[in-house]
Amino acid sequence: MHRLPTLTRSLRLSRLYLPRCRTTLPSSTARWNSTIPSRQTPHTPVEDIILNHIKLTGPISFATYMQLCLSHPDHGYYMNPANKVFGAGGDFITSPEISQVFGELIALWLLQEYMRTAKGAPLRIVELGPGKGTLLGDVLRVILKFAPQKSLNVHLVETSLALRDIQKGHLTSQNHSNVHLHWHNSISEIPPSSSEYTMLVAHEFFDALPVHILQKKKETEQWHEVLIASKDDKVRAPEGDEVAQEVPSPVSEESPSTLRRVLASKPSSVGAVLGLSSARFGEMPEESFLEVSPTAFRIARKVGELLTRGQPEDENASLGGCGLIIDYGGARAYSDSLRAFKNHEIVDIFHEPGKFTPLGPTSQGSFLAKMGLGVRLRTLLQAAATEERQQAIHSAAMRLIDPKGMGGQYQVLGITGERSKDPNAPPLEIWPFIQEEK
Repeated sequence: MHRLPTLTRSLRLSRLYLPRCRTTLPSSTARWNSTIPSRQTPHTPVEDIILNHIKLTGPISFATYMQLCLSHPDHGYYMNPANKVFGAGGDFITSPEISQVFGELIALWLLQEYMRTAKGAPLRIVELGPGKGTLLGDVLRVILKFAPQKSLNVHLVETSLALRDIQKGHLTSQNHSNVHLHWHNSISEIPPSSSEYTMLVAHEFFDALPVHILQKKKETEQWHEVLIASKDDKVRAPEGDEVAQEVPSPVSEESPSTLRRVLASKPSSVGAVLGLSSARFGEMPEESFLEVSPTAFRIARKVGELLTRGQPEDENASLGGCGLIIDYGGARAYSDSLRAFKNHEIVDIFHEPGKFTPLGPTSQGSFLAKMGLGVRLRTLLQAAATEERQQAIHSAAMRLIDPKGMGGQYQVLGITGERSKDPNAPPLEIWPFIQEEK
């Protein structure tokens, strides 16, 4: 059983996996060679902001770098409406954009949990990082068909005003008069509910959260933080370090950058705290690299609070809920998880800061198959008007479950808020269409 560390106290988790921790930095630079030639373009606005920040304060953490690239109020990747993020014309395409079946099967899993544990109770839906709203639209369509609601509150956790406008346009076009949309900057703005059963979805959300990168050094037997410095300026690391050791950069010689990786010469307070945040980190060998995301830990804990069912004797007890987290990962630690995409290709993480999205390493195939992908696919193929349309539907479905692609790279974590009477009991798995062979 692999669990998110902040959820284990209160939730029963189905046997679906998300990475326990994320590590980064390759052993050689060859794996990171960019497909983008040497850049001749001027600095991006975010790049100038980062360079000025480094001049004033010294090298910055990877968490700060990711936060500025993705979420700077004016120039961040998700904040700037000029950036085409999703779809064929954007920098990457997600499963909901490929086929409606993806969202429909997620909705079926949520529905079967609701029918099993809270049938008849009012519903609410929460999505973390809704993108264009495509997945949420497909989920809503199925939920309202099989569990009609007089009123349905939908909570979208989204910091980008540009994406909020896109989500609003897509979801209001479906003409669900009983659906009420609420946007939030943080999941912490959504309290547990004693009157509504919560369905939560997070698709490719956790992989884009800022991370701190640490290395366990042999000399000190402690964790040192990997920082980002300017290539031009003398390194001035935080906390009084005059010299920081340079870490082999993932940037190839063919794609020069104004930024580089350095390693703080002394253990930092951040490194000490994060390095001790899990007992298993202490078992990692010397010179190991590790990614730790305090932001992800906090959000995971909040997910647990939202979905945990309260004690029956409490008249204001939370109804709890269920959720699905779909993201890159696996049941192991990774050695090189940080990626940047531009025009559907992997590029150097220092290429045009603010104009790409850093992602973690990417089995949803088994989940979709067990949820009845074949059943739904046959229905769509029979309804298709042309042979070309049939081929498009079939190709999209195969792409979602390809074990060498999305089907194997993405993992699914199922969460239910039930309190088990037997803490040693195995997690309950219910698949609506497929009965596994004993």
